[in-house]
Amino acid sequence: MATGHPTRPTSSLPPLRSLPMSTLSQITAAIDNLHALYRPTALAALPQPKALPKHLVHDTSVPDSGYASAEGEDEEDDECEDEEDTFDIDVLRSDSFEREFTIRWLTGFTARSDSWVYPPGCSEDESDARAVLVDAAASLLGSFSGEDEEEAVTRTFTFPTTFGSSGVGAVHVELNDAALLTDDHTSVGLQSWGSAIRLAERMCLDPSAFSLASGQRILELGAGTGLLSIAAAKLLAHPSSIGAQVLATDYHPHVLDNLRDNVSTNFPSSTSSPHSSVEVLPLDWQNPVFEGPLAEKFDRILAADVVYHPDHARWIKACAEHLLTTDGLFWLIIPLRSTGRHEGMSDTVDAIFPHGPSGKNDVQELVILGMEELRKQDGVGRVDEGGYKLYKIGWA
Repeated sequence: MATGHPTRPTSSLPPLRSLPMSTLSQITAAIDNLHALYRPTALAALPQPKALPKHLVHDTSVPDSGYASAEGEDEEDDECEDEEDTFDIDVLRSDSFEREFTIRWLTGFTARSDSWVYPPGCSEDESDARAVLVDAAASLLGSFSGEDEEEAVTRTFTFPTTFGSSGVGAVHVELNDAALLTDDHTSVGLQSWGSAIRLAERMCLDPSAFSLASGQRILELGAGTGLLSIAAAKLLAHPSSIGAQVLATDYHPHVLDNLRDNVSTNFPSSTSSPHSSVEVLPLDWQNPVFEGPLAEKFDRILAADVVYHPDHARWIKACAEHLLTTDGLFWLIIPLRSTGRHEGMSDTVDAIFPHGPSGKNDVQELVILGMEELRKQDGVGRVDEGGYKLYKIGWA
């Protein structure tokens, strides 16, 4: 924005009909302008795309002629000074026509975002950068809705169980679902998703089907709010047994903070559940550091709704290969999404993990030992989830 202040959306937003030809830098400038106009306090926190090669981010659609007269420069400077003197951002911000135009543009942009995020021949890095801008546009569109800011919600889950000598009982888990960060689309772990709820329910109802037993070391990858870790620890915490050692891991710092709070809520003191424990540690799947509690192998690994990028399944497999005991089991549940940016992500699990032994002699590998499709329950999970795939993975 050469003038140093926001420009009218009607004159700065690219026509939606030309969206397929709009460059990353053009849309970045358009979103930046809208943030500066309507959400100036959020502008500094606007997620920035990865640094890309210059030919991907530099807009060359209007080449510089290299010619400008000194007189023309002086006239342009005078015009800018006049504009600065007369510009009133409050007047522009309150312009109902410009506001409605902005809402219609953001609605159309987010609705057509898939074709813009993944155009033919687009590199993976640029697609990631474009996806960040779509999330920023969706967040900005939400700010026009007039609804209150999303607030944290305390959720209480009760899962029936027949585990233990007491007969039918229940596992109670209380979680804080923190508000998603509007400027960070990677903060999804701040909330409890349907796949974790479905797996926790199944584990508690029939622990033997998942080969869960006291005395095991259990690891959760991408723990989020910690539902699986906390449910497993409580399920196996019986006075007559030695309980379980559960390690809940995640990558996002805000998610880890919320995860620690949830563990403290459910295990308020070391004496409340002496036969079970949940420890929280950071773990970066792409660059894992296997130190401390992560230096030892685990009998069971749990993960729910953890694949949001084609590389995630590969990174997770590498971690599991390093951390799972030779007779261990890895239970992985993935939602089936048929629309949006995460459509078909469950297919990457099937592509990375072989289905059954490969037949190679004397070679152990992690394979899918079994898979079950689960139906979506009413009121559980996101609207784009059509069901779930539950994988049983182990060495063969």
